[in-house]
Amino acid sequence: MATWFISDLHLEPARPASTQILLSFLQHLGGEADALYILGDLFEYWIGDDFLQTPLGQQVLPILQAIKAVTEKGIPVYVQHGNRDFLLAEQFAELAACQLLPEQQVIDLYGIPTLIMHGDLLCTDDLDYQQARLLFRSPQWQQQILALSIPERLQYAQSLRRQSQQTTQAKPEDILDANQNAIEAAMRAAQVTQLIHGHTHRPAIHEFELDGQAAKRIVLGDWYQQASFLRVDAQGLRLSAKFD
Repeated sequence: MATWFISDLHLEPARPASTQILLSFLQHLGGEADALYILGDLFEYWIGDDFLQTPLGQQVLPILQAIKAVTEKGIPVYVQHGNRDFLLAEQFAELAACQLLPEQQVIDLYGIPTLIMHGDLLCTDDLDYQQARLLFRSPQWQQQILALSIPERLQYAQSLRRQSQQTTQAKPEDILDANQNAIEAAMRAAQVTQLIHGHTHRPAIHEFELDGQAAKRIVLGDWYQQASFLRVDAQGLRLSAKFD
């Protein structure tokens, strides 16, 4: 038995291959897992749970049904919000039979207290992004957005995505990565020596020293070119592009 972690799938109709990989993975899990954690950006965008009532939104229902099928086999599924799907809410969780987690959560991972998060909070050098994040996560802004019609929200989400792509290309690579001081501060505050996150799209296992103790940071990859899976059991962990 093992615990699985995935992040930054960015699922959308324009990239059906990623959806098929996810569906195959969920079917593969069967009853042979302790838990599945999705650490943000399951979808390329999410403009509100009422989006599910539209023809376009209906296209994601098979994904939610597949997640629910996993939970019905006794495998709990936990989901954190990412910077693209932070409007995931109660209806999504109900249809997928999953549990939404706060943006930072400490779990007991086979005896090792582990902090899990999407990871965007760690990119403190990207000041423009952090300022925008404060706006997008504010209840007032979200209330204003959800008051728009679904076509208006969809157009706005696509506009934000184009703007994000343009600004990201113009920024130095190091600004877009997690800041080591922020990493250590988050781990220290959570009182852990192990951290798992996504967001940066730079899959790797980093080992370093934190306050005199051996520490580890595992970064999940995105699913744009290939999938990324982290499998953890009592014997150790494996970060791979394949789940079998």
